[in-house]
Amino acid sequence: MNVIAEIQRINQAELENGSVGTGASWHAKYADSAWVYAGNIPIQLTEGDIICVMSQFGEVEDINLVRDDDTGKSKGFAFLKYEDARSCVLAVDNLTGSKILGRSIRVDHVEKYRLPKHLAEEKGGDSVGADAGALSNQKHRTAPGHAYQGQELASAYDISKGQDLFAAGAIDMDPTTGR
Repeated sequence: MNVIAEIQRINQAELENGSVGTGASWHAKYADSAWVYAGNIPIQLTEGDIICVMSQFGEVEDINLVRDDDTGKSKGFAFLKYEDARSCVLAVDNLTGSKILGRSIRVDHVEKYRLPKHLAEEKGGDSVGADAGALSNQKHRTAPGHAYQGQELASAYDISKGQDLFAAGAIDMDPTTGR
C-alpha cells in the first residue's frame, strides 16, 4: 500500500473510532513540529506556487523547495514550516492525495526537521542532529526564509518581509479602466 493510501486509511479509522483531536490520534506524535514534507510536486511549480496551495491551512513561515545543485531545477519535494503546528494536521489530512497538475501529492508530518546541508556545514557540523529546534537560538538559521539566506533569487520578493499589495506601484492597473 502506498503512503498516500495509508494516511487516508488511518484518517478514516480515526474518524470511525472517534480519536480525532485527542492524544490517541496519530497526529499527537507530531504536536511539537510545525514542519511538513510535500512530495510528488510537479517540478514546474515554484516556491510561491507551493506557498499558495499550502497556505489554505495556515500561515506559512518558511519553505525549502529542494533543488538540484547543478541545474537548479526542482526535485519535486519540499519542506514547509507553518506558524502553528495545528496547521500541519489540516494540511496532512486535507492535501494528501490531492491532485496538482495531474499528480497526487503527498503531505506528511516531519518530526525533526534538519537544516539543509550547506547551512548545517556552515555551523561546523553535519546535518544529522542539527535540527531547527536545536538551533532555535540562532535566529538567522531558522527564521523565515533561512534556506535561501544569501542566495540570489529570481525576484526581489523577501519571504520574511512579505509584500505590501497596497503600496504605490505594487499593482500596475489603470484606475479608470480597472485593467
